[in-house]
Amino acid sequence: MIAEALALLNRCEELQQRLASPEATADPERFRELMREYTELAPAAETARALQAAERSAADAEALLAEEALDDELRTLAQEEAASAAAEAERLTQELRLLLLPGDERDGKPAIVEIRAGAGGEEAALFAASLFRMYRMYAGRRAWHLTVLGESPTELGGEKEVSFLLEGDAPFSRMKYESGVHRVQRVPETETQGRIHTSTATVAVLPEADEIDVRIDPDDLKIDTFRSSGAGGQHINKTESAIRITHLPTGIVVECQDERSQYKNKEKAMRALRSRLQGLAENAQAEKIADERRSQVGTGDRSERIRTYNFPQGRVTDHRIGLTLHRIDAILDGDLDPLIDALAQHERAERLQNAAAQP
Repeated sequence: MIAEALALLNRCEELQQRLASPEATADPERFRELMREYTELAPAAETARALQAAERSAADAEALLAEEALDDELRTLAQEEAASAAAEAERLTQELRLLLLPGDERDGKPAIVEIRAGAGGEEAALFAASLFRMYRMYAGRRAWHLTVLGESPTELGGEKEVSFLLEGDAPFSRMKYESGVHRVQRVPETETQGRIHTSTATVAVLPEADEIDVRIDPDDLKIDTFRSSGAGGQHINKTESAIRITHLPTGIVVECQDERSQYKNKEKAMRALRSRLQGLAENAQAEKIADERRSQVGTGDRSERIRTYNFPQGRVTDHRIGLTLHRIDAILDGDLDPLIDALAQHERAERLQNAAAQP
């Protein structure tokens, strides 16, 4: 039994006692804090208890095998029990080590998603719109709240670019796996000879930045107002409620025209800008680390595409883990969990392997 697990069990027992105390029940805020910590620790504590039970079973079986007077039938049963308990203890040890790894502190945050049409002209814009629909339907399945921050639709129903905010139960923890280049292979509706075209769209997913994470100097901002465009009701084109903010030092531009209130649009645009600036800083740090790694082991990078949607074959392939699912219609209707679950499991396995390799 590893020391971290013992400390974990002791902490959970302490939390249970404190949650049951009159002092905690009399203070709702304190009770919520204790309950939040207990809920976070409970899965690992449950695994630690199961590991204790497996280790006891293995020890009991080994003690039985040490008896000289044991008959053959009992010895066989004890050997089977010892092997089974040892295997279970090893499995639970690996699971517990994974649960005890520090998580991504950004996972619980809302996510800002940006989709941009890439190579392929209007077909790329139509594909970007398909991705937007896919994420919108996935948000509905997860009971997330989706707010459109900015949108540049095309006349044929595509999207040159669209950005939106997802709020709810830890959207970033799931959506972070969607960042990258998405590729589609299909016959466009405008193709008269039935030729398959390949187009791309890029998806960027950022955790929403808190004001304390990113401090913005008001003097670095250029704020413009303009009239909203597109569907939206009678207020459209009558008042300049839409907001465009330019961050002068970086050239980053964010827009929001989703609300009728200029104040609300400015608030949402600032939320998007903070996240973009935080993402810029994190990307710079990640690129520095990647450069150092490339200098040691070479590139070895695959094509930058992360996923291909092949309509003629009805399949979706995630190139990062080599997973292919022949259910493209369901996936584009928002059934993304099989893909995201596999990516999350792969990430956990890599983290566990990296942790085991640490001295």
